[in-house]
Amino acid sequence: MGFTSALVVEEIDGTFWKVREPLRYAGSQEEFEVPAGFRTDFASVPRPVVWLVPRYGVYTRAAILHDYLLRSEVVSAVDADGIFRRALRECDVSVPRQWMMWTAVRFGSRLRGITPPALAVFTVVAVLSILFLAIPTIVVTVFLVLFWFIEVIAWAVVKVLPHESPARAPRPEMKT
Repeated sequence: MGFTSALVVEEIDGTFWKVREPLRYAGSQEEFEVPAGFRTDFASVPRPVVWLVPRYGVYTRAAILHDYLLRSEVVSAVDADGIFRRALRECDVSVPRQWMMWTAVRFGSRLRGITPPALAVFTVVAVLSILFLAIPTIVVTVFLVLFWFIEVIAWAVVKVLPHESPARAPRPEMKT
């Protein structure tokens, strides 16, 4: 079980990538194939928490598979989220990160089809994640906003000031 092919992607732009060769995953009962040409942003992570979960890592194949399963509706959102959690484990993602990522995708699917025991697990993991992430996320968000202001000010200054091209060094004379 697990991924039975390598991930081969091509960058489309600064955000999106295209799967170049089919990505295959063997589940416990079914096999899934993300087709060549599938467009992905890898893991959809809110910017303030990319310090903890970057957009790509050992979990990239699991994130792409999850996106494909949700968009293609090959399985239900509940099953896609469960397969995602299993794929994270098979990709050797740490247990805390697996559960935090699973909680995030369950929340993203608005908890559709969640059972009472899964809701209890979701609630515990969500509360612990919020407690762990609250202060760093607030700090990162404040600094992202601050940096945005700095970028806007720098952009305005560059637009207002005259822009000269760099001086060229004189060409050496050739003796004949």
